[in-house]
Amino acid sequence: MIKSLPHKWIGIKMLFLLCIMLCTTISFGQTDTNSTATIQSIFDDFMVYRHENKIDKALETLDQAAKIAEDNEDAKLLLDTYHQYSRLFLDEGDKETAIFYWDRASILLKDISYSYGQAFHLYLDAALLFDEGNNFQSLKSLEESRMLSNNRNLSNNILLLEASIFTNIEKYDNAIKNLHALIVNSDDKERAYLATRANLQLAEISVKLNDLDEGIVHSKAALELAQKHGFAKEIRKANEELSFIYETLGRYNEALTYNKALEKIKDSVFTIEKAKLEAKTADKIRFEHQMNEINKLTAKNEELSESKNRSEITAILTSAFLTIISLLAVSLFRNNQIKLKTNDLLYTKNKELELARDAAVSAMEAKTNFLSTVTHELRTPLYAVTGLTHLLLEENPAEHQKEHLKSLKFSGEYLLNFINDILQINKIDADKLEPLSIEFKLQKILTDVVESLQQNANENKTKLILDYDPSIPQQLLGDPIKLSQVFMNLVGNALKFTKNGKVEVIAKLLQKEEDQVKLYFEVRDNGIGISEDQQKNIFDSFEQGSIQINREYGGTGLGLTIVKSLLGLFGSTIHLESELDHGSSFFFEMDFKCDAKALDDVAFELDPEEFNFKGLHILIVEDNKINQVITKKMLTKKEITCDIANNGNEAIDHAKANRYDAILMDIHMPGISGEEATRQIRKFDQETPIIALTAISLDDSLDSFYQAGCNDVVTKPFKPEVFYQKIGENIFKNKMEGLV
Repeated sequence: MIKSLPHKWIGIKMLFLLCIMLCTTISFGQTDTNSTATIQSIFDDFMVYRHENKIDKALETLDQAAKIAEDNEDAKLLLDTYHQYSRLFLDEGDKETAIFYWDRASILLKDISYSYGQAFHLYLDAALLFDEGNNFQSLKSLEESRMLSNNRNLSNNILLLEASIFTNIEKYDNAIKNLHALIVNSDDKERAYLATRANLQLAEISVKLNDLDEGIVHSKAALELAQKHGFAKEIRKANEELSFIYETLGRYNEALTYNKALEKIKDSVFTIEKAKLEAKTADKIRFEHQMNEINKLTAKNEELSESKNRSEITAILTSAFLTIISLLAVSLFRNNQIKLKTNDLLYTKNKELELARDAAVSAMEAKTNFLSTVTHELRTPLYAVTGLTHLLLEENPAEHQKEHLKSLKFSGEYLLNFINDILQINKIDADKLEPLSIEFKLQKILTDVVESLQQNANENKTKLILDYDPSIPQQLLGDPIKLSQVFMNLVGNALKFTKNGKVEVIAKLLQKEEDQVKLYFEVRDNGIGISEDQQKNIFDSFEQGSIQINREYGGTGLGLTIVKSLLGLFGSTIHLESELDHGSSFFFEMDFKCDAKALDDVAFELDPEEFNFKGLHILIVEDNKINQVITKKMLTKKEITCDIANNGNEAIDHAKANRYDAILMDIHMPGISGEEATRQIRKFDQETPIIALTAISLDDSLDSFYQAGCNDVVTKPFKPEVFYQKIGENIFKNKMEGLV
C-alpha cells in the first residue's frame, strides 16, 4: 500500500499536466483565430480605402498590419504588407517608394517558403516593368506568377495588367478578351472594382479604334459602377472619357455636362488637402520604418559594446551615422517633393480650369453663332411670306380666301415674334446688349404699347387701361426701345391670361431731384394668376408654369425671361405678386435722367393719317429679288415711285446721279455692305434720309447703323404700318423741320 502511493501521485501529476497542455492549446487556438480575423478585417478595410482613393486611410491600415506582423514575428504577414505598400505607391505614381518596399519584400522571400507571396512578388515585378515600358519582360513575369498560384483575386489582377500590356502593343483582340472576362468576374474581393477598371479600359480601346458609341457605353457603365461604390479615381476617369468622346462627336451639351462634373470633382479644397495629407502620411510611415532599421542597428551596437568589439562598434556607429544623415537628406528631399507636388497640383488644376473654361466658352459661342445664323436666315423668307400676305389682303381677295390669308398672316407674325424672342435671349446670353441713352417721351411709349395691344384686349373682352402720372417729366433720357420691349412682353402676357377682365398699366413718379427721377411701374391684371410653386421658376427660359397652360394659351415662355434680363441692364429688378384665380401684379422701379429745361417742350409729331406719299421718289437698295418685288409693290400701293439698286456700289452711283426723297438701305449685301455704302453716300449727301432695312443678327449694332449715317432702322420682316410710319416720319419730319 505504502509503496504504491508514489505511483498514484505520479498519475495525478501526469493528468494535471495534460489538462494544462489542453487548456493552453485551446487558448492558443482561440488567439490564432482572433488574430487571423483581425488581419483579414484590416486587409479588407485597406482594399476599400484603396478603391475609394483614400490613400491616407489605406496607409494607416497597412501600418497596423505591419505592427501586428512585427509583434508576432509573422514573416508572411509582413511580406503581404510590404507587397501592398509597394502596390499602393505604384498606383499613386511614386515608383521610388514602391521599389523600396518591393526590395524589402525580396529580402524576406529569401528566408521563407511562400508560393502566394512569390507569385504576388512576380506580379508586382511585372507591374514595375510595365511602368518602365518593358512590355514583353512584363508578360514573362506575369506568366511565371500565374504558374505559382491559382488565387482567384491575383489571377484577375494578372488579367487586368495583361490587358493593359496588350493594349500598349496594339494586340487589341487579346486585351478585349481579357477585359470582357473581367466584366463578368466572380471575384469575392474586387468584383465591382475590376469590372469598373475593365469598362474604362474597353472605353479607351474603343476610342483608339474610333468606335465612339461603344466607348460611350463602356464609359457610362464604368461611371455607374464607380459612383455606386465610391471609386473616386474611376469616377474622374469616366467623366474625362465621356467629356472627350462627346466633344469629339460635336455633342457639346453632353460634353459640357460631364466636364462640369469633372470640374466639380477637381475644384475642391479637399483634393489639394487630400494630396498633402497622403504625402504626409506616406512620409510618416516610411520614416517610422527607417527608424526601425536605425533602432535595430543601435541594438546591435549595444551588443557589440558588451563584447568589446571596437572595430565592429566603429563600423556600426559609422553606419548609423550615415543612415541618420541619409534620413535627414531624405526628409529634406521629401519635404521639397511635397512642395513641388503641391505646386504641380495647383498648376495642373489651374490649367484644367482654363481648358474647361475655354471649352465652355467655345460651346457657348458655337450655340450663339448657330442661333444667330438660323434666326437671321429665317427672317429673309419670312419677309417674303408676310409681305406677300399683306399685298394679297390689300387686293380685295374673295371672302373664302381672306380667312386663309389672315391665318397665314397670323402664323407669320407668331413665327416672327418667336424668332425675335430667341434672338433677344441669344444676345443677352452673349452679352451683346447695351442700354442706349437717348431722349424719349415715356407717355408716348406707353400709349403706343397700349394702342398696339388694344386689338388683343378687345378679342379677350378685357379692358386695357393706362394710369399715367402727369407729374412725370415729359422728356427722359434712356433706352425707349428696350423699355417698349419690357412693356410689350408684360402687357401681352397679362392680356393672354386675362379674359373678360381688366389689365392696368401704371406709371408713377416716386422721387425727383434736379435731373434725376425715380419711377414706379406696374402691370396688374385680374386673370388666372400664378401659384406659389410656379412663381419660383416663372422667369426661367421656356417656363410657362405647366404643359396645360402652354397648350391652352400658347407662347414660348421667353417673355418674362427677356423682361428680367432687360431690366437687369438698367440695374432694376422685376417683382411679382400673384394669387391663383385672382390675378397677378408685375412691378419694378427705374431711375432716369431728365432735362429740366426741356420739360414743357413739345416736339413736332405727325399722325400716320397726315402722310401724303403721292409723288415721292425712293431708292430701294436690296440684293434679294423677291424682297425687291415686295418692297416695290408696297411703295406702289402708296403711289411712290422707286429705283432699285442691286448692291452697295449701284446705290452710290444712283445717289450721285439722282435726287431721292429717301433711301431704303439693306445692310447685308454682297460686295460692300449697306453700312459702308451709307458712309460713302454721306460724303456727298447729308440731307436725304437713309432708312436701314435689315434682318438684324447678333453682331449687328444699332449704334453702328446710326454712326454710319442712317436716320432710322426697320427690322425685316416688318409690319406694313411700321414701314409706312418710318418712311413718313423721316421724310416729312425733315421737311417740316427745314421749313421751321
